[in-house]
Amino acid sequence: MVGRLDTGIDVLDRKLDGGLPPGCIVAYTAEPASQSELLLYELTAARGTLYLTTERSDDAVRHAIEASPSSVGSPTVRHVTSDTPLEEATRLIGALPDGANLIIDTMDVLERCDTDEYVTFLNDLKAKMLETGSIAVLHCLKGDAVPANRSRTYHAADAVFDLRTEIAGTELENHLTIPKFRGGSQPTDAIKLELTEEVAIDTSRDIA
Repeated sequence: MVGRLDTGIDVLDRKLDGGLPPGCIVAYTAEPASQSELLLYELTAARGTLYLTTERSDDAVRHAIEASPSSVGSPTVRHVTSDTPLEEATRLIGALPDGANLIIDTMDVLERCDTDEYVTFLNDLKAKMLETGSIAVLHCLKGDAVPANRSRTYHAADAVFDLRTEIAGTELENHLTIPKFRGGSQPTDAIKLELTEEVAIDTSRDIA
């Protein structure tokens, strides 16, 4: 579709009619014990990327990206370390160039901030994405202690990608569903992924 930005992950781009609309915010949910970061790393190959890490150090993230077996880019990695993470994240995002990717990994630290301040952050983030024609991917971990503002993240997001990892017999299976997509036709079927050397469709159990 004309005007869309490809993600760099072929299977996703096909399901999304060519990619994501400029200005789009994606909430990407996954279990902490999954290979969810592999998808984030592969997104960096599509275009210039600002990668904000809120828990791991910037050196740890750079090393993981460089060691990734899939095709990756050379993102600018910054660690959000201050006692006022929303302010620091807003400052870093302010320098985002036009037509870029923004990845925030993970959102949990920001989602535990004051609700009014967090809603303001989300609105400012959307305005910045629209202003620059960029795409934001917000990595949201599942778990027992879900941050209080997670529902605000889902509401603000234009799309929600949900990764589920399950054991089927003796194999791990990864399924990506898109329960929310404001950018056009919503894919209704789950995408079975291989999260090993690269993000690809898993056809091992498909019947022709």
